[in-house]
Amino acid sequence: MLTKKEQRLRRARQTRIRIAQQGIARLTVNRTNLHIYATVISGDGTKVLASASTAEAEVRSTLGGSGKGGNAAAAQAIGKRIAEKAKAAGVEKVAFDRAGFAYHGRVKALADAAREAGLQF
Repeated sequence: MLTKKEQRLRRARQTRIRIAQQGIARLTVNRTNLHIYATVISGDGTKVLASASTAEAEVRSTLGGSGKGGNAAAAQAIGKRIAEKAKAAGVEKVAFDRAGFAYHGRVKALADAAREAGLQF
């Protein structure tokens, strides 16, 4: 029997293969109970072009006193931030890699915020 993490990674594998065939930059999301992380990886998969997370000190200060990174509002902030960083790195178009997580809640909030901030996927 597969563990919960193994099931998620199994779901993610096929998506990553399909994105690699396209050869465009990918916006990958990782979610934990406390934080959410977003990374833009180059089309050939060798370089991190931009990254943002709720674990960053300056992001935590904007989230309020408790620094909660495990909610939809925090995910929206990260979506906006990753879009700005990606555009600064010269990336306009990405493939969204949800890494086996359901497109719901915080993952959806991050994706919608990145789209609003001008990232295309």
